[in-house]
Amino acid sequence: MKKLINIPENVVKEALAGMAAAHGDVVKVFYNPNYIIRADAPVKGKVAIVSGGGSGHEPLHGGFVGKGMLDAACPGDIFTSPTPDQMEAATKAVDGGAGVLHIVKNYTGDVMNFEMAAELCRDAGITVEAVVIDDDVAVKDSLYTAGRRGVGTTVLAEKICGAAAVQGQNLQQVADLCRKVNAHGRSMGIALTSCATPAAGKPTFDLGDDEMEIGIGIHGEPGRQRMKIKTAKEIAAMMMDAIVTDLPYKSGDQVIAMINGMGGTPLIELYIMFHEVAAICKARGITIARSLVGNYITSLEMQGCSITLLKAEADLLALWDAPVHTPTLRWGC
Repeated sequence: MKKLINIPENVVKEALAGMAAAHGDVVKVFYNPNYIIRADAPVKGKVAIVSGGGSGHEPLHGGFVGKGMLDAACPGDIFTSPTPDQMEAATKAVDGGAGVLHIVKNYTGDVMNFEMAAELCRDAGITVEAVVIDDDVAVKDSLYTAGRRGVGTTVLAEKICGAAAVQGQNLQQVADLCRKVNAHGRSMGIALTSCATPAAGKPTFDLGDDEMEIGIGIHGEPGRQRMKIKTAKEIAAMMMDAIVTDLPYKSGDQVIAMINGMGGTPLIELYIMFHEVAAICKARGITIARSLVGNYITSLEMQGCSITLLKAEADLLALWDAPVHTPTLRWGC
């Protein structure tokens, strides 16, 4: 499969160098171990927020480092958890004395390595809280997890908690807020094609030209079922039924709705999906108060999308609307 790379072994390092060159006013990049911090870190007296995960999901997480969102991100190798020394170094680099929140997607390696890093940081005198995001309604256990996977709600939690930290909320308040976001968020994804890691150079899994995978994970893990391709209306109906009935969402609820591309889906198709999601929400009496459409948690060049709904009252909406300035999300600054 064709890729714009030099050699597979250098993909992550060279991508980080490109991010540093493109967004040096917003972030700083460090190597050996690899991590990204906001350009003005550490911010004294502010709770710092750190996240991370395997590379190949860009802009997650490095694209969300900056004012009003993450203080640091730890990029692992492609589809591979970052190591404890990355997380330890990043945490120490951004600690401003008010403690550090780790936002962790529920993948076994991520959870284990963040726990190890948190203990190392606590031994060094840094107060660390961790919240695990597990919002995927598709499957309970997968190749990478014990329990539900962490997916789209991660982005919304990073933005909302980042705003709360800027407002001066303490570590316990920001951590509790993150748990609230996780409890009120639900996601599900589908794939129309597989993806190919740079090292393998071939598709991660086989999917027929007329097939789609329902409930796919962001590493290409199998979902609920494989079936013949359907229309956008039919796909949205299946995904939304699983999402809305899980919380459940009800008439009168307000939500933040994110239609996320998996890396290879044209924006025109994502807007078609949003149109269908909006119609379903309207029919159910659910108000889309805020929206996000685009590539935010990808799986290399996979074609497909995910839907995330976050039940959001006025407090969460105000934090969502607060200023943010990162390589990927920018408003109000």
